[in-house]
Amino acid sequence: MNISRLLFTFSATSSKPHQKASCLNAALIFNDSDWGTCPDTRRSVSGEQIADVLTKSLSLGLFQALCVRPARRTLHAIIQIVANSNIHSYCTINIQKIMTPNHPHPNPNPNPNPRPPPANPRRPLSLPAVHPSDNISPATLLSSLLTLSQSILNTTTFFTQRRNAREATRQVSLLLIFLQHLHASLLPNDAVPSLSDLHFSLQNLLFLLQDCSREGARLFMLLKSRHVASQFRSLFRTISDALDKLPLNVIKVCWEVRELVELVRKQARKVTFELDPEDQTEAQRVYSVLQQFERGTEPDLNAMKRTLTYLEIKTWIDCKREVKFLEDVMLSSASSVSDDEEASLLSGLISFLCYCRGVIFEHVDFASLHGNSQSEGRSSGGGSEVLSCERRPPEDFRCPISLELMTDPVTTSTGQTYDRTSIQKWLKAGNSVCPKTGERLTNRELVPNTTLKRLIQQFCVDNGISVAKPSIRSHHRSGASAEAGSPAAAHAIQFLCWFLARRLAFGTEEQQNKAAYEVRLLARSNVFNRSCLVEVGTVPPLIDLVSTGGRTVQENAMAALLKLSKHSSGQQCIMESRGLAPILKVLNRGLSFQARQIAAAIIFYLCSKKEFRKIIGDNPEAIPGLVEMIKEEGTDNSIMCGKKNAVVAVFGLLLHPENHSKVLAAGAVPAIVRVLSSSMDNASLVTDCLAVLAALAETTEGATAVLQAEALHMIIWFLQSETSPVVKEHCVSILMSLCVHGGSGAVAFLVEESSIMPLLYSIITGGTPHAAKKSRSLIRVLQEFNEQRTSGLGGSSSILRQPLIHMS
Repeated sequence: MNISRLLFTFSATSSKPHQKASCLNAALIFNDSDWGTCPDTRRSVSGEQIADVLTKSLSLGLFQALCVRPARRTLHAIIQIVANSNIHSYCTINIQKIMTPNHPHPNPNPNPNPRPPPANPRRPLSLPAVHPSDNISPATLLSSLLTLSQSILNTTTFFTQRRNAREATRQVSLLLIFLQHLHASLLPNDAVPSLSDLHFSLQNLLFLLQDCSREGARLFMLLKSRHVASQFRSLFRTISDALDKLPLNVIKVCWEVRELVELVRKQARKVTFELDPEDQTEAQRVYSVLQQFERGTEPDLNAMKRTLTYLEIKTWIDCKREVKFLEDVMLSSASSVSDDEEASLLSGLISFLCYCRGVIFEHVDFASLHGNSQSEGRSSGGGSEVLSCERRPPEDFRCPISLELMTDPVTTSTGQTYDRTSIQKWLKAGNSVCPKTGERLTNRELVPNTTLKRLIQQFCVDNGISVAKPSIRSHHRSGASAEAGSPAAAHAIQFLCWFLARRLAFGTEEQQNKAAYEVRLLARSNVFNRSCLVEVGTVPPLIDLVSTGGRTVQENAMAALLKLSKHSSGQQCIMESRGLAPILKVLNRGLSFQARQIAAAIIFYLCSKKEFRKIIGDNPEAIPGLVEMIKEEGTDNSIMCGKKNAVVAVFGLLLHPENHSKVLAAGAVPAIVRVLSSSMDNASLVTDCLAVLAALAETTEGATAVLQAEALHMIIWFLQSETSPVVKEHCVSILMSLCVHGGSGAVAFLVEESSIMPLLYSIITGGTPHAAKKSRSLIRVLQEFNEQRTSGLGGSSSILRQPLIHMS
């Protein structure tokens, strides 16, 4: 079988990652002794042919599929192929990203709008070079060296380390002349080890230069300038060592080229990569500003502007990009061992940039920002937020061993993810198989799943959950802390909050709009920021903007209030400032659907306080407005998000018993049943709709409304087809409530349904504890009814003999 055909079949076979990975494995299961032979035909395939296919497959999702099913043996096989083939260094770098522990793991989060990982998954100042194979051919090695050197020379824009970067590229340009004069056929085998060492050093040099020119990393690299300078020195010592080992006396090149190599070797040994004085001056200025913040003194804006000018941070977007980069570094560093001083520095830099973004940069292009937010999702600070009735963590966030929320998720060789402490205990007990799959573990390596860790941390921040027994360091970095990461960060945020409060109250319409957007960005970061914003009085002017501003202003003000409503003091302030009426006005007559669905989300958070549920339910615009949003026609993302938020808000109001009759009177049950029938592929929305029906069916009026909406067949269908334990729990709860409050007709109908009893028994053994308890109760009800009917004491199912709903 042609291996190229297999690989391209893999790329086109299916959109399902596990099928792609299976096809890839079929294409790359080589013999241990001969990586270039396909086992089914024993026909030799050259490394160059395979490398060519791999290179072309980069654009077809090959390496993305590799991440779905970690097959480390397969990955090593590909690296061996690449190392022995004439393949572009870009391919090598991409493969190395897969082997790096920080490479994103497949996203297990059911949330349809997860926070995306950084565009460049490699951590800054990490140098994950791949050493060429011992049996690499001279031709392959020389070709890769030429490509790698050219890539270094193509990196020309540097924001820091300008002198060192220029000197490094000058040295590499001289090396390139030497490499271009070499002929692979004339290279002796003795030259391969030293050229391999040179290749390894040049890879790391390329990574370092890319970091110096990396978008978003300018301030971070400036503060790391002393360390970066030492990295340059270290790398060029290794380059000099590699050239020392090069047997020039047996390499056939002209004497001019030989002298050039000697020159490069000596210069690489003697050249001094010192800290750039300009970098040092600006770094000291940043430290001075942070010290002023730490003392509680507002620094001179001109000093901050000089630093921004030096780093070429010219626009609001540039500053926002820097903030996002540092936030990603802070989250990723939570899984690594680092000191508290580093965490405090990162917190201070983030606050420094947030202050600059809010105070120095006046203009924001909201039109282009809207386009960016479509691609960046939550990371852009967008107001769209998908809520859930379930405040419990998703199943994928729980460790399969302890069933607790994972604080440090790691992935084993079988591709399963566990909490580090749990799997370590399992391994220390002498077990050598995967606890979940039973597969034998090929090794005991535990790879940190940083993407899943970020999602768990964000879930904890959004839902006010504190992770059990967190370390001080990870607690500060997760964003769930009610304290700032450092005194400098705390004072910088406080100064910024005061500035934004003044702009919201006394600024022009453009300034108010920009301030509202800054509040929504700042409030999404952590609890401390939300607390500061509420304390300085941003809520009342935001409520005023909701009613007086245009469409964009209304959306930004509502989104800011949404972020602040997650804080308990924010909820109290909204209600005390008479903010409920303007929010409900937007819910029913907002200037955009975006603003309306944000209003529904705010109502949900306000319902987290027991005393507010009655106040909101008594308002005649609240519940009817939410039901009307549930009835909204359309299936695009914004409409579905609005429906989901409205359903969840209704669920929050149902926590107050007096609101049940109002929800029923507004026609919520038929509306929710219609959403269920048209959104069966939306698992999250289905779960929330069933949760609302389960809450309503606990009364006689609610059970009657569910039966009249002909939902019984649909509930049974979900019980049969859905695999989610939560969905099954809601379905069993609804059925139990219908039997208790819906009359003997509902019981008789379930007795006659042959599939019900096996489903209930399976839930007892494999469902959630609450679902198992409900299932046992329902089984007793059905058995008692059947016994009574058999003895002639029970009724018939004539009430429900007609079909309630057609399910194909």
